[in-house]
Amino acid sequence: MKKIVVGIFVILTLALAACGTSDSDKANSKSEESKTITYQSENGAIKVPKNPKRVVVLTGYAGDLIQLGVPIVGADSYSMDNPNFKEGLKDAKLISEENVEDIIALKPDLIIGASTSKNQDKLKKIAPLVTFTYGKNDYLQQHIEIGKTVNKEKEATDWANDFEKRAEEAGKEIKDKIGADTTISVAENFDKQLYVFGDNWGRGTEILYQAMGLKMPQTVKDAALKAGYYAVSPEELGKYTGDYMVLSKTKGQDASFMDTATYKEIPAVKNNRVLQVKANEFYFNDALTLEFQLKTFKNYFLGK
Repeated sequence: MKKIVVGIFVILTLALAACGTSDSDKANSKSEESKTITYQSENGAIKVPKNPKRVVVLTGYAGDLIQLGVPIVGADSYSMDNPNFKEGLKDAKLISEENVEDIIALKPDLIIGASTSKNQDKLKKIAPLVTFTYGKNDYLQQHIEIGKTVNKEKEATDWANDFEKRAEEAGKEIKDKIGADTTISVAENFDKQLYVFGDNWGRGTEILYQAMGLKMPQTVKDAALKAGYYAVSPEELGKYTGDYMVLSKTKGQDASFMDTATYKEIPAVKNNRVLQVKANEFYFNDALTLEFQLKTFKNYFLGK
């Protein structure tokens, strides 16, 4: 009888221990789950940190993360070269998708890149990797997607709705001032070449054409709207220049075309209707850059 009682006691003890272990495991599992969220990316569901603290960004989304108050520990060269990002990237290191070791050293808890980013298989082993295909989302929805990735969808959506409203109002004021049929073109000098842009290639194009509803020259629409951009020679630039032109100048690039008689005879140039901006401040269409572009356009066209 005594042996039976002892046997039952041992069995109960082991069972309770097993239950205790199981409950502990479940608690730990739930604790881990509470630290992550699932983001439905364009490549499927990805578990990402609920509150990322060490983000590496490989492409033009640094401004979105800065605007949302997300800590960035590593960023690409274009982002690091943007004066508007200086404060937000003060603790970040310059990185490249080609140098995986540098990214490992930063111990990121989230990596955000482009669908074309290199070494993705290696990057996925470092931290959750979320990539985006440029142009798949419109410029405001892209900010919201970044917000979803870092668990700040509401903040991102609120900003996008507010920005769209402010840009639309500014557009109405500008059209009232310069005329609804007045055309504006956007050009940039890069690598010994000039480019004109459609309505979704950064450089302020999203604001001017989409949000504000300002008119694009028909020649630009025919050549660049579908592709996003179109290369022109200095001699051809006048053909693609509107009543106004936003000229995005790239530091260190040849700008001698501006000294030519051909350039000086372009009506927008002769009428002093060229807004010159710095390319490294105007490249992207992230939230921080969009705010800077909107402010620049309001100052230029409306004097405020």
